[in-house]
Amino acid sequence: MQNFDVTIIGAGAAGLFCAGVAGQLGLRVLLVDHSEKVAEKIRISGGGRCNFTNRDTTPANFISDNPRFCRSALSRYTPRDFIALLEKHGIAFHEKHKGQLFCDRSAEDIIQMLLAECDAGHVTRWQPCSLKAIRHLASSPREISTSSYEIDSDRGVIHCAAVVVATGGLSIPKIGASDFGYRVAKQFDLPLITPRPALVPLTFDEAAWAPFAQLSGLSLPVKIETGNKKDKIAFLEDLLFTHRGLSGPGVLQISSYWESGTPIRLNLAPDADVADLLTSAKATSRKLIANELAALVPSRLADTWVAQGAALGHNWARPVNEATDKSLAALAERLSRWELTPTGTEGYRKAEVTAGGVDTRVLSSQTMESKQPGLYFIGEVVDVTGWLGGYNFQWAWASGFACAQGLAAKLLAPSP
Repeated sequence: MQNFDVTIIGAGAAGLFCAGVAGQLGLRVLLVDHSEKVAEKIRISGGGRCNFTNRDTTPANFISDNPRFCRSALSRYTPRDFIALLEKHGIAFHEKHKGQLFCDRSAEDIIQMLLAECDAGHVTRWQPCSLKAIRHLASSPREISTSSYEIDSDRGVIHCAAVVVATGGLSIPKIGASDFGYRVAKQFDLPLITPRPALVPLTFDEAAWAPFAQLSGLSLPVKIETGNKKDKIAFLEDLLFTHRGLSGPGVLQISSYWESGTPIRLNLAPDADVADLLTSAKATSRKLIANELAALVPSRLADTWVAQGAALGHNWARPVNEATDKSLAALAERLSRWELTPTGTEGYRKAEVTAGGVDTRVLSSQTMESKQPGLYFIGEVVDVTGWLGGYNFQWAWASGFACAQGLAAKLLAPSP
């Protein structure tokens, strides 16, 4: 049997960072992961360069059933704090788009930095190591300062005062995602907000999508929205057509808010007043309508768009000066407010994150400790989901830091 102050389960972004901070605060830390490699999500993120944070992070960039929960952790460990850590390690980075920060060289720089921080904290790492059972031994909260958890692993029995669950969600199973964290929560009667894929491509009925499947690979900037007037959410981002539906940053963003059975709305020319432009063109141009549209959207999309006119009772495959005002108005309305209802998503295999998770109402926003004494949850396993653009990594750093600080305050406090 081996004794530690804290066992952290999961060597992803949140687990690695929490382990390094906790170890450097003076705790005896064991970091355990069932995979041989650490931080695979970091390694593949941002096209291999890791979008490690966003300069503009605010609580408004996160989704949760308890939206105020994330404020405390985010305010105590900010993007500026993580940037300072990169600068300490000499890691070069750049801003790419809307506050998104990426490594200049490779995501591997972030992983090696986190491992170096763990080494500085004398963190013990067991990988690969499978866990079989977790038992709470303390008979009262007062005993949390002593060894109160016993964990059976394939490397022997672990005794520790606290357990931190940093096992992530269900997204991208091919790199080792599992439901382990949710099972631990259920074991200790902690409620879950139902997990679901988020930041994920949307899919449509195969027959209905057939006219647009030929546009696979085409990208353009759009305004995309969902919801009603009271709770409408919208993004100005790029859209990507796929064989099965829609992807790209705009769709990934809206997918976190989309509810099954509800429509999404697209403005395919958000920077233009399509109705005015078509009216003006009718008075001055003899070009085909598709050619006029090609000044607003990619020509492939313009051609596909006018081809749909017949099914809607309009002949858009004609010169713009021959079209009726009613027909042009209908074309402008559909291009500016294309409403369609997804049949589903590409699921966890292509979802960048998992929304839902451990209900934050049973967690301390200051320390991430649950109502089960000595049991903590951090990162993606918690019901806090960020927008696309580095926000989820910032939540990993912030929740991991809050947890490490809370552990040190509790476990290293002088005995009364």
